[in-house]
Amino acid sequence: MKEAKKHRFLVKKSDRGERLDVFLSEKLSITRSQAQKMVKQDLVLVNGNLPKKAGERVKEKDAVKIKNKKIKMENVESIGVEEKKNIKNQKIKKSGNCKIISETGDYVVVEKPAGMLAHPTEANEADTLVDWLIRKYPKIKKIGDNSKRPGIVHRLDKEASGLLVVARNQKMFEHLKKQFQDRTIDKEYLVLVYGKMERQHDAIDFAIDRGKDGKMVSRPKVDLLKLKSMRSVQPGKEALTEFTVEKEYGRFSLLRVKIYTGRTHQIRVHMFAYNHPVVGDNLYFNRKLTKKNETKLNRLFLHAAKLCFEDLSRERMCFESRLPEELEEYLKNL
Repeated sequence: MKEAKKHRFLVKKSDRGERLDVFLSEKLSITRSQAQKMVKQDLVLVNGNLPKKAGERVKEKDAVKIKNKKIKMENVESIGVEEKKNIKNQKIKKSGNCKIISETGDYVVVEKPAGMLAHPTEANEADTLVDWLIRKYPKIKKIGDNSKRPGIVHRLDKEASGLLVVARNQKMFEHLKKQFQDRTIDKEYLVLVYGKMERQHDAIDFAIDRGKDGKMVSRPKVDLLKLKSMRSVQPGKEALTEFTVEKEYGRFSLLRVKIYTGRTHQIRVHMFAYNHPVVGDNLYFNRKLTKKNETKLNRLFLHAAKLCFEDLSRERMCFESRLPEELEEYLKNL
């Protein structure tokens, strides 16, 4: 049984007006359903008081505290995750199973499994990619510009899988960091979305910003969607996503996606705004597109399949990763 650590968060100006469950889900890297359950179990205090409901809005300088109480975290982690029910013929890798694709004295390219955080959040979670890296490469602790993210130069959502490059020395860290800043690193993803695409190849350049409910949102430049959360969004940050249809599976499309900017949840937000949400996404989804009898996927169908960058000798290095077994199996059953 794991213990819930004592956490205390001060609501910043940028977070004011967020729902409490959204605020908790971001700070603790859990789902909103899990956060709601914690509130119902009286494990959360706001300014020393029990909140009346999980949907109440937090205010700037509110003190949100998680009680230092023993709870079965595995039970909290399973709350509200409907995708764990009725799974057919799927084998999910446990979070400890990182795969090394390439290793040099300057960098290591790894394949992160779904369900593993790349690095700890403010909740200081264990069993992240960083924990795994430090166990294998202790000296990596000193690399980078953030002690919580040693060697890490880019991100991959917890629910996604695929390739990440990690620097093993400071020179390589700065070299990779500059390539990301200059947008010279190529990243490609395999993504399964709902619906048949209107075009076999297209680019999405909707700006991305944070909505009032705490989720990232994107405002289409044409009225593809009319969402309340998008109407109130101010012009956000530029974002560019390019996709090509790899194969169609009935009412689903498998896409090869390239991103040229690195916004939070960029692919997921863009595909949702494009009215083709990613299969298995519990944050950006349209209930009307799902069917009661369809096989559930207990993860996000988003896999970082290709990664290209320059090493210190200026040689272009490219690495590829096949779809994990559970995603291949899911496609076979469509």
